[in-house]
Amino acid sequence: MTADDPYLWLEELDSPPAARWVADRNAETLAAFADEGFARAKDAIREVLDSKDRIPYPGWRGDGLYYDFWQDADHPRGLWRRTTPEQYRRDEPEWDVLIDVDALNVAEGENWVWGGATVLRPGYDRCLVSLSRGGADAVVVREFDLRGRVFVDGGFTLPEAKSDVGWIDADHIYVGTDFGPGTLTASGYPRVVKRWRRGTALSEAELVYEGHVDDVAAGASHDSTPGYERDFVGRSLDFYRSELHLRRPTGDLVKVDIPDDAGCDVERDWLLIWLRTPWTVGGATYPAGALLAAPFGAYLEGRRDLSVLFEPDDRTSLGSFAWTRNHLILTTMTDVRTRLHVLTPDAAGWRRRPLPGAGELDDAWIVDTDPDNDDSYLTASAGFLRPETLSLDTVGGAVEVLKRAPAFFDPEGMEVRQHFVASADGTRVPYFVVGGATPAPTLLTGYGGFEISQTPHYDGVVGRRWLARGGTYVVANIRGGGEFGPAWHQAALREKRVKAFEDFAAVAADLVARGITTPAQLGIEGGSNGGLLMGVMLTRCPALFGAVVATVPLLDMRRYTKLLAGASWIAEYGDPDVDADWAYLREFSPYHNVRPGRSYPPVLFMTSTRDDRVHPGHARKMVALLREHGYDVSYYENVEGGHGAAADNEQAATLWALTLEYLWRKLGGA
Repeated sequence: MTADDPYLWLEELDSPPAARWVADRNAETLAAFADEGFARAKDAIREVLDSKDRIPYPGWRGDGLYYDFWQDADHPRGLWRRTTPEQYRRDEPEWDVLIDVDALNVAEGENWVWGGATVLRPGYDRCLVSLSRGGADAVVVREFDLRGRVFVDGGFTLPEAKSDVGWIDADHIYVGTDFGPGTLTASGYPRVVKRWRRGTALSEAELVYEGHVDDVAAGASHDSTPGYERDFVGRSLDFYRSELHLRRPTGDLVKVDIPDDAGCDVERDWLLIWLRTPWTVGGATYPAGALLAAPFGAYLEGRRDLSVLFEPDDRTSLGSFAWTRNHLILTTMTDVRTRLHVLTPDAAGWRRRPLPGAGELDDAWIVDTDPDNDDSYLTASAGFLRPETLSLDTVGGAVEVLKRAPAFFDPEGMEVRQHFVASADGTRVPYFVVGGATPAPTLLTGYGGFEISQTPHYDGVVGRRWLARGGTYVVANIRGGGEFGPAWHQAALREKRVKAFEDFAAVAADLVARGITTPAQLGIEGGSNGGLLMGVMLTRCPALFGAVVATVPLLDMRRYTKLLAGASWIAEYGDPDVDADWAYLREFSPYHNVRPGRSYPPVLFMTSTRDDRVHPGHARKMVALLREHGYDVSYYENVEGGHGAAADNEQAATLWALTLEYLWRKLGGA
């Protein structure tokens, strides 16, 4: 305990006093919802989450099979499984179960949560499986035999850490992990990368590359594409700047000479570069948000023959891209409305053709491509009122619908609208409104950070437990996100963060001005960086809202860099140890802006003890401070779940039921 921070003791993750405090707060919150209405809500949400009619979204691993990770009521921790394309087309495919995580937990007395798998190419007979205890970012890595369906005795194994691993060949992997003191960055990620040979101790692995302590992370990868085998190493200087080097067989490094804030991708003959800031090279200037292409070999030799594959405008940005064998699929957004395009390089340049996509206010996205297959790719589309459709498309234009997701609520009488509002500085900010008759209890959500876009989506939980009860649902596309490219994100970086908060407040005020809701009926919800947004709204403009829910939130901007992965976000928020940065951070840090005697709306904070990305101390301390001043504040901390706050559908249903029931009751829902 200190005079500056009397609740510092709540940062002690598992100390008996902190554990007792958490248990008491959990008991209070659950007691308030120990009724039939909450039980019905939770059961209805479980039906959505556990539905066996959901689409099992597949991924290609290069062997022609569809891989999927699946959770339902019978398999709460999930099955990693695969099937053939022919079987997948059936209503009830025959799945080849590779790992049953629930059975593994019983056999090993663990609480494993699936963390993914990296399959060896081109053999496809081994993989590196990541398992986390309770859903944390830190994982245990174990080699798995895909033919024998067993973990490999004496195979590659790493203890719990925030590791980064990848295959080189059957007997070697690249590994970045906690090798001991000095081998992690200040953010807690690997600083040192080694080449580890099968049958040898990890301590004997060959040093390949070292980053700096102040970097976010360092890593290495091997490209096993036949005829293009090569290795890369690099480091993330901060969240948006990085360096990449081609690693020659001799161990020599050749830097890929691009702006350090640009992203890049190397696929076969091509280098792709996407820009966050304008770049002048070879006598030409390319704008922020552009996607460029160049022959990789010629680029390394110093030639700068760049082709512009995408150039943004004030309304249009690049969403994502993915390669087939010889084609590039692009997703673009115009006023947060997605479009798909296929680009094909030939002797005359790059040919471009639009692809079938989503409806006017729906969203379309690339699910997966197989870089070894030049014909097909998987896409999906959905809208706020239209469940997902998964299709197998070809670059030739053929579209085969593979799966349609079920509807979890009746959209009769509902509509989707998009509005724009002028923020405090006049910037035009879009938002989507979903629902029927107004005014109504309204749930407004937003994020506004890390260049992450909020696009239309089908949410059976929100639909069933909010829209179907007569509520209105709103998604705000505020600055800090990526909806209009890098400039939209950079407009709310660091000392300009207030722009994101002004945008969100403008949307809230516009909802009232349009008669969609009233302040007393307007609830807001957000998680992680969105949880920071909720904390700022609570302390900055409480009169706009009737209730607030913040999940796994970032709230103490004075100490965030000292807690877990916080140092990796300095490029986003600023460094509180620098006086000039703290001068603006303290103006919006929620924990430092709680004041007595204000009319704060009721607020619910939720987090996870196992969140090793955003420390649960943020939410704990905020709740303790609000309680000290007598405010209406509730708290729930899930033991498991990591940064997602839930390790299985039962836990997720509890969190969703708390969120929606809390807001519905506080906002006067019928």
